[in-house]
Amino acid sequence: MIGRLTGLIAEKNPPQIVLDVNGVGYELDVPMSTFYNLPGSGEKTTLLTHFAVREDGHYLYGFLSESERFAFRQLLKISGIGARTALSVLSGLSVGDLAAAVARQEVGRLIKVPGIGKKTAERLLLELKGKLAETTAVALGGAVVADARDDILNALLALGYNDKEASAALKQLPADVGTSDGIRQALKLLSKV
Repeated sequence: MIGRLTGLIAEKNPPQIVLDVNGVGYELDVPMSTFYNLPGSGEKTTLLTHFAVREDGHYLYGFLSESERFAFRQLLKISGIGARTALSVLSGLSVGDLAAAVARQEVGRLIKVPGIGKKTAERLLLELKGKLAETTAVALGGAVVADARDDILNALLALGYNDKEASAALKQLPADVGTSDGIRQALKLLSKV
């Protein structure tokens, strides 16, 4: 099984990317939350993966965070939910938002995701109810860190920095940095450039 890949981004065609790992190009489908946070073409990145073998082929899915991969795998365990639907859910909602919707049983938040109707949303909420709550430390803890990093990135973009500058500053921050401290530290880093 392929659990993680590190390589250069060769192609980016939403929702698919090609990751060049020592001359071998791996095609990966990624949720849009991962896609938007990837560095530019030709730059190095590491993706956690989920490898699926089906009758019609072998499929590889990539994620920037463990919480996204965990949520994807939980979604796949639900009867009637395939990889495309799971990617759609993770593209429409962050892991933190999904966990909050499940905890509060908010059908309305899931219905807004393309391809999710009321019955599917109700089934998702019912079947995920205990799953995401049991792993709060892994899923939600990772989501809080990921959400803080997303907030820092969005703040830097709103302040007029481009994607490349903001991403470069974000990579230099500690992994567990909070939103306000992260913005402050990133601005210090960017002012030195």
